[in-house]
Amino acid sequence: MTTNIKPLHDRVILKRIDEGEQVRGGIIIPDSAKEKPQEGEVIAVGAGKYKEDGSRQALDVQPGDRVLFGKYSSSEIVVDGETLLIMREDEILGIITRAGAVAGSRGGNKARK
Repeated sequence: MTTNIKPLHDRVILKRIDEGEQVRGGIIIPDSAKEKPQEGEVIAVGAGKYKEDGSRQALDVQPGDRVLFGKYSSSEIVVDGETLLIMREDEILGIITRAGAVAGSRGGNKARK
């Protein structure tokens, strides 16, 4: 059974992105000593925070965005056996864009006349 979660207001649900196995100087660090990555993929976003005039302020992040967040800024939840993070949008530090991901969107391969 699949569970769908829709965060309320300005909350965001993230899936933590693992960096792979950390090796320092040829020594494999055990899971209990590793720092958890502070990068994640946005899974779902709320509708936005209400402003004083009653309208909603849309969120800057969208599902599929890769983001950076603070070390102690989220709450862990488990949904269908998968560990996810829930936090407010203002706890997200930035959106990550990779150089290779946007290279094709500038029209660099235009047909010549």
